[in-house]
Amino acid sequence: MKKKNIVKKNQDYNRIIRNYKPYKYKEYILYVEKNQEDTYHFGFSVGKKIGNAVVRNKIKRQIKNILDKKVYKNGFNCIIIVRKGILDLSFQEMQEDLWTVLEKINIIKGEKS
Repeated sequence: MKKKNIVKKNQDYNRIIRNYKPYKYKEYILYVEKNQEDTYHFGFSVGKKIGNAVVRNKIKRQIKNILDKKVYKNGFNCIIIVRKGILDLSFQEMQEDLWTVLEKINIIKGEKS
């Protein structure tokens, strides 16, 4: 995932989480903000209850890897919050669940070739 497609500022996280309704699916909570930009942005939040820094960074790397496999529509910011049950899932199960919720909120354009 390119750095330009990542939400970086704390104020952006707070604005999106405060103003938009969450989409909950199994071990993921997603907040989506629609906008008129020509790009899309993803932000990730993995809480300290999930594990130490090594475990949290591993989960973020896995989520970025999953997101890289699809092409997305432009004009949205999405915050992905992970729940503790993610530790019990395999990478394949994480991928299927995340793709299911992304298709449900209609931001996937297609597969990368």
